[in-house]
Amino acid sequence: MSCPICDSRMRDAFSARILKRHEVSYRQCPECRLLQTEEPYWLDEAYSEAIVAADTGLVMRNYFLATKLAVLLYRRFEPNGGYLDIAGGYGMLARLMRDYGFDYYWDDKFCPNLLARGFEVDKSIQPFVALTAFEVIEHIHDPLAFIQENMGLHGSRTLIFTTELCDCGEPPPKEWWYYAFSTGQHISFYQRKTLEALAERLGLNFYSLNGLHILTDRVLRTGLILRLIMGRLAPLMACVIRRRLGSRTLSDHFMLMDP
Repeated sequence: MSCPICDSRMRDAFSARILKRHEVSYRQCPECRLLQTEEPYWLDEAYSEAIVAADTGLVMRNYFLATKLAVLLYRRFEPNGGYLDIAGGYGMLARLMRDYGFDYYWDDKFCPNLLARGFEVDKSIQPFVALTAFEVIEHIHDPLAFIQENMGLHGSRTLIFTTELCDCGEPPPKEWWYYAFSTGQHISFYQRKTLEALAERLGLNFYSLNGLHILTDRVLRTGLILRLIMGRLAPLMACVIRRRLGSRTLSDHFMLMDP
């Protein structure tokens, strides 16, 4: 089994029981340190529900990520440009970003759009300034192909995403909560070195800011001030941005009431 990022031969790391019934091998790349399962034959079973009941952090996570993202897009990208949340789940992030004033859209092949209806990708004007994919790439077995496909499809060279990094060289112990053995949905695990290798293969720059990871063809200034206002000050700054851009909450309401 070759690494999908750097083509090196993967090495056996450990085995674990997935969904309480499947004994699964985990392998790690000796070069980029990507850690992932064997070919995930159990995914149809794992995704009987697109979002598992145990994801109790979904609402809080989306709220805090949206405040950080609002600051980043306003300060380093185009506030009035178009953006797309790929694998966007129920549409919570896209709706929050529209509430903050950004022209944001949703796409997800496997989950219903409950909260950003009317703002699906096919109703947008492309290309997009940036794509976002929060808590997504740990669900992907070939991250390089996934990112290449979506960047090509949506005309963007920037992906902003989240995933929990395991920067310890060797695989974390089996007690690491992010493995999520009981759900079977997390199949790839990354270190900073992995993401740097991914950026190199894509011909992009890699940045990591306050929990947000960025692959982009832009050169970004990531100094102390940006890190500060994307930290504890992010909720306050997001409110300021909403006033400056003008929230789309009410205008979206009227548009959807009278299409």
